[in-house]
Amino acid sequence: MDEKFIKGIKIDWARVEKSNYSRNIPSIQSINQLYFNSNITFFVGENGTGKSTLLESIAVAYGFNPEGGNRNFNFSTMDTHSELHQAITVIKGVSRPKSNFFLRAESFYNVASKIEDYRDGDDYSAYYESYGGKSMHEQSHGESFLALIQNRFTTKGLYILDEPEAALSPQRQLTLLILIYNLAQKGTQFIIASHSPILLGMPGASILSFGDGKIREITYEETESYKVTELFINNRQLLLNNMLENE
Repeated sequence: MDEKFIKGIKIDWARVEKSNYSRNIPSIQSINQLYFNSNITFFVGENGTGKSTLLESIAVAYGFNPEGGNRNFNFSTMDTHSELHQAITVIKGVSRPKSNFFLRAESFYNVASKIEDYRDGDDYSAYYESYGGKSMHEQSHGESFLALIQNRFTTKGLYILDEPEAALSPQRQLTLLILIYNLAQKGTQFIIASHSPILLGMPGASILSFGDGKIREITYEETESYKVTELFINNRQLLLNNMLENE
């Protein structure tokens, strides 16, 4: 897994306003540059540690619409993204991806609605075939989310995903793991923010932790997602008794 369309990023903090909230996120503030060593890179950390903020800023700096879609999507329902992207320089690889997509669980409904707007003429069946055979809004959230990935993600592509597990059952997360792994083996690059102990178990992935006020690479077993899940499964009754008795 050698080919990377985004090799890394550099941040020029002089271009970030002192009042910008990204300056108050220790993990992001601690870096001036970041490089990606695998075709699959996970951002992990507790809520508020900056993983989604940095992921979104990388996506927007690369040219994606802040709410998601491929680089041709151009719409906005609410302007909430950080200005950090203006200070980010994306270090690109030699070749360009054959396809691309920025997928966010929280704004997927807006992307699905925009897909409806982008239909070509009246030939709905041919258009929907490329998204699983029917309208995104005629499928459940998880079904449409996975259908888009299964039908639109290709080899030699670039995909930035923000918490994709939010829409998927554990079994569907396993399906997604297989899809991502197989595509990465064929030259596709993924940068993913995730809490999923299933997805984080991806073979060959690089896991970057945003905890302790810095960004550093860790092992799967060091992730909080793994440790908390293992603790709960192996000690469920004892853990629940201790937690609930203290309430």
